Amino acid sequence: MQKILAYPLTVIYFLFFGIALVVFHPIQWICFTLFGYNAHKASVSLLNLCLIRCTHFLGTTYKFNNPHRLPTDRPLIIVSNHQSMNDIPPIIWFMRAHHPKFVSKIELGKGIPSVSYNLRHGGSVLINRKDSKQALVQIAKLGKYIEKHKRSAVIFPEGTRSRDGHPKRFQPTGLKVLIKHAPSALIVPLSINNSWKLLRYGKFPYGIGNHITFDVQEPIENNGNFDEVFALVEARVKSGIHPPQ
Repeated sequence: MQKILAYPLTVIYFLFFGIALVVFHPIQWICFTLFGYNAHKASVSLLNLCLIRCTHFLGTTYKFNNPHRLPTDRPLIIVSNHQSMNDIPPIIWFMRAHHPKFVSKIELGKGIPSVSYNLRHGGSVLINRKDSKQALVQIAKLGKYIEKHKRSAVIFPEGTRSRDGHPKRFQPTGLKVLIKHAPSALIVPLSINNSWKLLRYGKFPYGIGNHITFDVQEPIENNGNFDEVFALVEARVKSGIHPPQ
């Protein structure tokens, strides 16, 4: 019965999701072209709040737990597990004070209203996963960017999303490059739960009635020992991931 109900609710969700992307595309362009970074960033934050609201048609609820007073005057590297593309709007909205930027696959850089524009103009980087040299250059660019502007980079070290909620092994390379080029960054582990359930049936219909949680774990200072930092951040992220039910 739940899956049957999911079909019409998913159609409604996609309708409003698409409207939000189309409406905010020219808004982003106007903000970026006429008013600069801060206006564009505000429009992106509002867009992602709207995208969160769209998932309410699916009965999705959210809780973002951040018991830590994260600084806004230094760069952050947010390291998270990855369960679906629906991880991203809540990170952008709830972490908006820290100006989150993403390492995204190059295919998302064109053809998607609002999303592609923001990835190309908002400070994120696009990597070609088939070209490791290009990917490392772009990640280094992001590290330099957040170091200079005191913003945050979001990286998903699993490399791809978990389809069943079980975390994959973290890959160290991207994080190592970010830390190298943003040495003053505070490293912030983030644990995401239940986002994968939105795609439990595949791309259509979406899963309904899910409660998605985001838990910011204790931040980690860069002590210069990457292996130690990497092991600690992976352990803290995974400590907050609940066994799939």
